[in-house]
Amino acid sequence: MEDDPAIAHLVEEYLRHEGFGVDVAMDGERGVELARDARPDVIILDLMLPGIDGIEVCRRVRAFSDAYILILTARGDEVDRVIGLSVGADDYVVKPFSPRELSARVQALLRRPRQGREDEQPLRRFGALLIDSGAREVTLDGVPVDLTRTEFDIIDTLSARPRTVFERLQLLRSVWGSDWYGDDHVIDVHVANLRRKLADDPGASRYIRTVRGVGYRMGDGA
Repeated sequence: MEDDPAIAHLVEEYLRHEGFGVDVAMDGERGVELARDARPDVIILDLMLPGIDGIEVCRRVRAFSDAYILILTARGDEVDRVIGLSVGADDYVVKPFSPRELSARVQALLRRPRQGREDEQPLRRFGALLIDSGAREVTLDGVPVDLTRTEFDIIDTLSARPRTVFERLQLLRSVWGSDWYGDDHVIDVHVANLRRKLADDPGASRYIRTVRGVGYRMGDGA
């Protein structure tokens, strides 16, 4: 979804050349309709769209789709970037960008592992929190928690090795894949979203604990 015809055409042509099927929407309303009808695996979403903006598009799409959402932002728009991730986007690319970089990020999303390893316990309990890796479900006090794909993948990774402290880059590569590259700030935003949904106070965290100067690990739920 991109309202600049030149950029939209460039991205479309490059991704088609790389073997992707591509549909283009030039405004937010059409983008939501197209996401519902075409059921894409990945959505590339410019935040500055006519009609409804990219933030609202992301909110609406998340109500019916778990497609990966890669947002496009201007270099200085850190606030919009954070809001985009907070409402369900998975990653972002900063303008100006090269089509090659964008294609690499799309491919990295599509290569992300979806299944747990055979040696992992499919059910993991941490106090009131239950993580069902096989069903990709999380409940808190028996109530389902609505997580995005990326949020689930992060807590699934942390909970599979609860005594391991993951550095930010290590956690990113575990979730996104070994060839991930980009801004590691993205992981902090997703962790903040997880904590909010789990009512997990960062100052006295029960579920996702910060190890200062290193990264994150799973808490015991107490």
